[in-house]
Amino acid sequence: MMRVDLGDLGFERGGQTLVKRALSRVPIGETVRVRGSDPHLRLHVVSWCRGQGHTVEQTTDGLTITRGAASRWNGALVAGRADPFDADAVVPHPDPAWGLAPRGSFVEAGGPSFEYPIASRALVWSDGAQRLYRQAAAAQWDPATAIDWGAVIEHDDEIEDAVVQIMTFLIENEMAALQIPASFLARIHPHFQEVVQVLAIQAADEARHVEVFTRRATLMRRTLGLSTVGGRQSLKTLLDEPDFALASFLLSVLGEGSFLSLLRFLAENAPDPITAQVAKLAGQDEARHVAFGLEHLRRHVQEAPALLPRLARAIEARHRTLRDTAGLNEEVFDSLVIIAAGDFRPASIARGHDLVEALQQDMDRGRKARLSSLGFDDAEATRLSALHTRNFM
Repeated sequence: MMRVDLGDLGFERGGQTLVKRALSRVPIGETVRVRGSDPHLRLHVVSWCRGQGHTVEQTTDGLTITRGAASRWNGALVAGRADPFDADAVVPHPDPAWGLAPRGSFVEAGGPSFEYPIASRALVWSDGAQRLYRQAAAAQWDPATAIDWGAVIEHDDEIEDAVVQIMTFLIENEMAALQIPASFLARIHPHFQEVVQVLAIQAADEARHVEVFTRRATLMRRTLGLSTVGGRQSLKTLLDEPDFALASFLLSVLGEGSFLSLLRFLAENAPDPITAQVAKLAGQDEARHVAFGLEHLRRHVQEAPALLPRLARAIEARHRTLRDTAGLNEEVFDSLVIIAAGDFRPASIARGHDLVEALQQDMDRGRKARLSSLGFDDAEATRLSALHTRNFM
């Protein structure tokens, strides 16, 4: 039997700490013998034990406390706890009352219920979320130092105009890619901590992309290029999607996936080193966004195969909505041709046009590969890829 001799130390002056320490070291049902000369010791110990779920009895040489079976922490009944290192630590449907309590913590019973509309492991979880978050955190880059903003730009004004138009297009699309994950952040139960972290860092990535694309656009110009009605309508369909799985699918798997091809194209065909650096660094970030979207949707499809036809219907519905819009900004298409051409000789323009056509084919191949990886057969992947918006995102 463990013994605690408090001497003249009062229970309310630190004796409680020693008794609690002793009880934590014995199994439930075992006893701790407490002695002390403080005249109020018995009263304080009995009252404290009643609140903690322990039993106590007076004996000839002190007080004998039997550790109770009630799971309590600092006097509070524990409502639930998940071992963060357990394979099943991420529960399918976390309790709304857990609120902001970290996964693995002891949660006091009672208190408010939190409103988290997205509280299903099947809907949001990815086993690779923690890995992707760590990769993203380690790969953060500073726009002020990662890009050589003082590099010489030697191309003529018309090519600079084309760069500005492309940057304008990228800024608008990346703002949408920032707002979509940000809109879901406060709706996801904090039990899925790593997913929340991934979405937060994705939003931070996009904020940085908006910054560098804006800085590149205004490096030699005071005004930006054209934003079209069709482009804004296309992006609005993404912002209006309330379902997390469908929004993630349309944005990350299809839109940002297509943007990977676009950013590679710009990095390879940029008329100046600054544009090439901006495109390359943004592309590295976007690759992680696409990876997370694919990982969590693959898991979701495995747990709920009925998601696949829902994804297909989402593409079809968006296609119907945008069917009568102009599609890709003509100024953007022409600017891509000019950038790839490098000058305005007919042969160069023809080469630039061919490269842009090849870019669109590359986007289509990438979309089909990602759709196939989610479980669509080749014919369905081909059909659905062809329905994707001509506005790329």
